[in-house]
Amino acid sequence: MFKVSRSGYYSWLCSNLSLRDNDNQNLTGHILKVHADSKGTYGSPRIAMELNRQGIKVSRPRVARLMQKAKIQSIIKNKFIATTDSTHKFAIVENKLERNFKPGTTGAVWVSDITYIKTRQGWLYLTTVLDIGDRKIIGWALSSTMKATETVMPAFKMAQKNRPIINELIFHSDRGCSIPVTNSGIY
Repeated sequence: MFKVSRSGYYSWLCSNLSLRDNDNQNLTGHILKVHADSKGTYGSPRIAMELNRQGIKVSRPRVARLMQKAKIQSIIKNKFIATTDSTHKFAIVENKLERNFKPGTTGAVWVSDITYIKTRQGWLYLTTVLDIGDRKIIGWALSSTMKATETVMPAFKMAQKNRPIINELIFHSDRGCSIPVTNSGIY
């Protein structure tokens, strides 16, 4: 049916693996070792970098193919950190912004948010205050904790220095706690 001679078939059947197959088996063993050493967290990019660092020259796509063939997958860790406490006992302020992101003037609506940045020393929290009238960051604070005295308050005070409050101001943020605002600042 395949038009292969009987002797050719038996020769192939008894032959050893090709050089490429041998190389792939050997490389799969190295991949398994690096994967195990990383506690299963390394995917093909990191495994390829580690193997190259060890002097084993290999491309990331080849590592990915061999990992897929051997059913090796990295464990994906959840990197989410909650920056808003929606279960607090403070009063929830009415949403006066109502998704009106075009106030027509600067100094009328400021919005604030907190994000997190992973560093070698641990997590840092970046708080920004943005005037949506011109979409400029007018205040910010970087902190190693989520305390309001180290995040929102310094960012808001910097915003006040950079753009003093003249008229009524809507200050909108996540569902944290409210901060009453007047011309003279926070009270």
